[in-house]
Amino acid sequence: RAAPRAPGPHNVCRVLARRAHGFYARDAGVAHRKNLGLLRKIMCQESTKFKNVWTTHSASPIAYERGRIYMDNYQCCISSIAQAPRILYQKSKCAKSEKIEDALLLECPLGEMLPSPSDYKASLIVLTVQNWLLRLSADSGEVLEKIYLAGSCCKSFRYLSWDTPQEVMVVKTIQNKLPAAARQAGIQQSVLFYLAVFQVLPLSFIGMLEINKKIFGNSVTDVAVSNGILIVMYSVGLVRLYNFKAILEQFMEQPFDLGQEFNWNGQVGVVGKYPFGLPCNIKITDTPPLLFEASSLENAFQIGGYPWHYIITPNKKKHKGVFHICSLKDNTLAKNGIQDMKCCSLEPDWIYFHPDMSGRIIHVGPNLIKVLKLKEVKNRTDQMEIAEDFTIVANRENCVNNTVTVTASGRVVKKRFNLLDDDPEQETFKIVDYEDELDLLSTVAVTQIGADGRAHLDFHCNEHGILLKSIPFRESWDVTYSHEVYFDKDLVLHIEQKPNRRFSCYVYQMVCDTAKDD
Repeated sequence: RAAPRAPGPHNVCRVLARRAHGFYARDAGVAHRKNLGLLRKIMCQESTKFKNVWTTHSASPIAYERGRIYMDNYQCCISSIAQAPRILYQKSKCAKSEKIEDALLLECPLGEMLPSPSDYKASLIVLTVQNWLLRLSADSGEVLEKIYLAGSCCKSFRYLSWDTPQEVMVVKTIQNKLPAAARQAGIQQSVLFYLAVFQVLPLSFIGMLEINKKIFGNSVTDVAVSNGILIVMYSVGLVRLYNFKAILEQFMEQPFDLGQEFNWNGQVGVVGKYPFGLPCNIKITDTPPLLFEASSLENAFQIGGYPWHYIITPNKKKHKGVFHICSLKDNTLAKNGIQDMKCCSLEPDWIYFHPDMSGRIIHVGPNLIKVLKLKEVKNRTDQMEIAEDFTIVANRENCVNNTVTVTASGRVVKKRFNLLDDDPEQETFKIVDYEDELDLLSTVAVTQIGADGRAHLDFHCNEHGILLKSIPFRESWDVTYSHEVYFDKDLVLHIEQKPNRRFSCYVYQMVCDTAKDD
């Protein structure tokens, strides 16, 4: 006789849904989700404070990646996870020829069998000024892998980015421009950019291609690769999208592996070794099939939402600050799809798709944050409309902006101008971010009176926008300086850039407020 079937749900969709909600105690992610839920509750308690535990200053840029603070051009690494930040490694000062231009943090993928034990630990991919691509241990700074990029023709690689995060990496050169004397002599330069593409962990070479003006046109200003799409931007505001995977398959002349001996165009060498570097083995000989194109002011173009939509600004200066939300399928404008805050401010408002993958849209102005959502138009399933999910408003209760005042003697004085929406003396939003592990929306609002500026970091419920916690920054905040704020679980980090390349870093950690502390 057949054995009786095990009790429980048998519908695959139901099983997956229950697993996502943490119904199975033996699921590896259940304990982690519960812990993060507890951390969020503790963090938002009134008795929980954030204390400034460490401050440092530097003459070189300061960077932050996943609990690690990098200083002195990545020669010094400090862990911010401990109760007090501690140095993980300190390397001797590097020569100018070894200066690091860009870096990406590489983390081990889950469930993958990797060739080397060092691959299971976090590492840092760095790009040097001399076109070396290095993989360093994130904890010791030890060089794990070393690849030379530039070949026979001089290529100045400067930028690192992800095509697919933690899977496919792209290294890009600066735009090739001939010296004025060469242009006057009539010398032509057709190659604008080079892109080198790598699979990571294990690090392997996919291919190198050139962006040629003979194929893509003379007015190309920039190029990027993201999520399998080649994005080409033009000086006239045009943005064109191409299928990057199809380009690799159609135009790759010959695949190469790192460390492989090769004979390429009369050159004999080893792939990724000095002085030969990497071969340009992807030659685009014809214009690839166009997926999509749009015209937008300053090439501002974003795709997101469900169903797919894109955001652009009409390509005229008078439309700066006006955003159109359109369907990617047929380019139709969504109902209420024109978003305009009509701000009168020095700094423009900005808009982007919510990074929580909910398909919502965040629109940030000087004193107002709108979280918008896409929904079907009633009785019309073929059209979407933009609706307001919730708003966050700056605290300007004490702000008085009278255009007419009366002096003590009774004289009436009329102002000839109104305050700007982002006037420093009024509370103004400067930074909006999302903490995915705690599902919190964070905002930084600043008020500056005279030389003294005060800022606070607020945590809002990502679902409804309710204010859960407010953390004041102890240091003064000058709105004319450049600022970065990182909120990472129980850590808040503020990096400030002052004039003359002076950098400061302020680290705050969560502490429980006790009578002894008081």
